[in-house]
Amino acid sequence: MKRRKLISFLMAFVGFMMVSVGFLFMRDEKKLYREVDNEVAKMDFKDMLTSANMIFEEKEEVEVEEKLQEVDMEIVPVAIYVPPRIEVYEGMTMEELGAQLDKTLRNDLAGKGYVIASKSIEYGVDPIVATAIMMHETGCAQKQCSSIARNCYNYGGQKGKGCGAYKRYNSPDEGIEGMISNLSRNYYAIGLNTVEKIAPKYCEGNTWAGKINWYVNKIRNA
Repeated sequence: MKRRKLISFLMAFVGFMMVSVGFLFMRDEKKLYREVDNEVAKMDFKDMLTSANMIFEEKEEVEVEEKLQEVDMEIVPVAIYVPPRIEVYEGMTMEELGAQLDKTLRNDLAGKGYVIASKSIEYGVDPIVATAIMMHETGCAQKQCSSIARNCYNYGGQKGKGCGAYKRYNSPDEGIEGMISNLSRNYYAIGLNTVEKIAPKYCEGNTWAGKINWYVNKIRNA
């Protein structure tokens, strides 16, 4: 009898303890849930969403900038250098002057406009006057250049050695430079810088100046 009472007492005690422990656990669990709820309530979901959107927007902006940079690198045009316009004679560049002279140059002097232009500017001689003298003295403006021009490349009728009584040159370009150099040293350098001033010294005939001026006008109006 005593033993049964003891067992019943122990069982009741154990049950009581289990109920007490369960109650305490439930109370702590509720307390934990309440704390979690409070923390969640404190959180500003609007700010969180805004921050998230900002992160995504920044990422998109970076991606767009990278793509734009790639496109810019692909379509950047190659820089083109445009040389400055340099006029050397009556509003013409050296190339334009050479082309103007070429319009009337024939036979052995054909295509030598740029050489005449560049050497005339270099030596300070009027390129049209120099061309006119060469056309007249050589006969190259007609059907055929003179033998002195064809065989000795003497385009100005300069006296000297190597070609009878005339000076011989080794190439057309050397002959052109020699003729222009002669005009520069023996005429322009001493103030004989027009056809009328050049004529008395260059040729004894009275018609020489008129013939040269005829070629001058032909070249200018070509």
